[in-house]
Amino acid sequence: MKIIKFKKKEKFKYKRKVVIKDLILNISVGIHSFEKKKKQKVKFNIIVLTDPLLKPNNNDLSSIVNYEEIINEIENLVNKSHHELLEELAENIFEILFKNKIIKKVSLKLEKLDIIKNTNSVGIEVEKSKY
Repeated sequence: MKIIKFKKKEKFKYKRKVVIKDLILNISVGIHSFEKKKKQKVKFNIIVLTDPLLKPNNNDLSSIVNYEEIINEIENLVNKSHHELLEELAENIFEILFKNKIIKKVSLKLEKLDIIKNTNSVGIEVEKSKY
């Protein structure tokens, strides 16, 4: 009896992040009446982690996350309607991003830039994952 050894196929895990830093959009957000009347600057910082077993493929763009598409989707979302809370906005962003099956984790930092005197910004940081 002859024993056949198969070559061990190496599997790698990737830790790939798509980073969108300091995206500033003029949006309608807030619970106060003055916030509902006038748009305000909000800064978005977004980190997206993808499937660690998926290797990027030049011939298959579905193997990567396109940061331009993320920005366009967020712009479309914030232009559609007023958001009462940054937390609500964050959940809506998560809902959109997690439609992409290769996205496994999203970290969001949303900051209102001009709302409180004597501060550079106020806001929230939220992380959500599929794990």
